[in-house]
Amino acid sequence: MAVTVSPGGAGGSGWAWRPVARDVLLARAFHSCTELRGRLYLVGGLLAGGAREPSSDTVVFDPAEGQAVRLEARGSPRRSHHEAAAVGGRWLCVVGGWDGSRRLATVAALDAERGVWEAWTGIPGSCPPAGLSSHTCTRLSDRELRVAGREGGIRTQRRYGSIYTLELDPGARTYCYKEESCHTVSRSGHCAALLQTLGRPPGHQLLLFGGCNSAEPEVAGNWSPGKIKEDPPVAPHLMEQLARLVSSGRGSLQGPRGLRHHSCSVVGPFAVLFGGETLTRARDTICNDLYIYDTRKSPPLWFHFPCADRGLKRVGHRTCLWNDQLYLVGGFGEDGRTASPQVCTLDLLI
Repeated sequence: MAVTVSPGGAGGSGWAWRPVARDVLLARAFHSCTELRGRLYLVGGLLAGGAREPSSDTVVFDPAEGQAVRLEARGSPRRSHHEAAAVGGRWLCVVGGWDGSRRLATVAALDAERGVWEAWTGIPGSCPPAGLSSHTCTRLSDRELRVAGREGGIRTQRRYGSIYTLELDPGARTYCYKEESCHTVSRSGHCAALLQTLGRPPGHQLLLFGGCNSAEPEVAGNWSPGKIKEDPPVAPHLMEQLARLVSSGRGSLQGPRGLRHHSCSVVGPFAVLFGGETLTRARDTICNDLYIYDTRKSPPLWFHFPCADRGLKRVGHRTCLWNDQLYLVGGFGEDGRTASPQVCTLDLLI
């Protein structure tokens, strides 16, 4: 059921998650959801709260047709709390995650042209983390990803986290981890957003949000103008609607505090965060609020749009941008155990 929430601005502006599909194949949490060739690829995840054994399914959702199918390809990795990135318009690279017994730092790749999974090989000289889960993996180019977040074995939680550049060679099916000199506070279940910085011409900055008891974003990388190849705008209508939505609200320098396992998608100058779990001792920890981080001015501002519909509480879900629309896929609901089979799109009622 869709929900409309007024943020209190003039004209009755609001937002809604509008259901567009429902399929039991999509009911999972702590999975990855990546757009590749006009389809959304869901890999692994947990099918029920409390499960320790991740799924090894790869499910492909066609948003144009509203249909989901299980991809029958051998070698699909058994993973949860992992990350994935589309590379070269052909490969879906799954990085790290929990396999049911340990945290990994390996790379498995789906060749979408051939429909087969491949286990890529770390080259000599690679310095991989001990293991990764609930981390982030951001595409910088078809040969570089930036990895940040929790690392170590199942009994390890470090005070600080390393940042890695993961270099890929799709032709050779190899990868190489290089540890960067900068570090972050220990984060788990955070999100990352690669955003343009102000200037003429603009550069880029990678920000980490959440995953620890802090409201402050943390910088995980800076790039001068021209270092990051900028893709053309893919959501001009959604960008315009987001700009109109935030103009109806009141911005703040303070973002959400102690939020984890939420979703985040970059839409032009905006980072759009939804849901997640608060790091509090309250009984009701799963959220359903929308946050928008607006970088068009300095300093950037946060806009918070709460939601009254408890049925939209989500944790371990994903949002994915395709065809000028933002899709919400999977996640556990209010009880933290039941996975949602719905796919929704974000409607901004301006």
